[in-house]
Amino acid sequence: MPTRAGGAAQRAVAAPKSSGPGGTRAAVLMHLKRHAVATAAAIASALDCSLNAVRHHIRELEAEGAVTHDRARHGVGAPAHLYRLTAAGHALFPDRYARTVTHLLDRLVVLQGRRASAAMMQEHYTAIGDRIREESRALTHDERGAFIARALDAEGFMATWEPGGAGGVLTEHNCPHRLVAERFPEICAAEEAFLSEAFGAPIVRRSHITAGCGTCSYHVAGAGEPVEDRS
Repeated sequence: MPTRAGGAAQRAVAAPKSSGPGGTRAAVLMHLKRHAVATAAAIASALDCSLNAVRHHIRELEAEGAVTHDRARHGVGAPAHLYRLTAAGHALFPDRYARTVTHLLDRLVVLQGRRASAAMMQEHYTAIGDRIREESRALTHDERGAFIARALDAEGFMATWEPGGAGGVLTEHNCPHRLVAERFPEICAAEEAFLSEAFGAPIVRRSHITAGCGTCSYHVAGAGEPVEDRS
């Protein structure tokens, strides 16, 4: 089972109406954020509430532009509606001052060039990686995965860790730097290098929010485990 750090996740939805601090509406948004896509029936089951209530909130969220759906056919019968967050829906979750950071990086590019902005992002993540590696030095591989997920969750990433064999999968259900990453993809490369350094193991990105996926996820190799590059 994934290890979840719930503090930031419970605070993630903070916009008016579509994302009140509690209630079914906020829970629907949170479920779609964590699971990328889901049917109304799956959401109702997970939230232990009526299907009609979930459908009511989904209709409102679709009307507000926070949720959309795709049709998927499975066997006979009518196609199922698979619901997912739109860009506006993802924007309801924390961005951790992304607009300010983007502006500062733009200014740095003007003054010193793009390479300087990439170096600054790499330096930032290297410092975080050094701190996490030092604080988790005595932990096992799996304990380190849970520790890193909690550290990222506190930064607004809504991160989970799922152990698997000697390795595991780290999943970020939110990107607090999404606006920065869209303009400066170097920050994603810096994050990837930071995670490999923090785990002390090779990693492979399996999904990417800025590429249109619902999450950023990484396969983390265990000791002696080969990792297939899926990029």
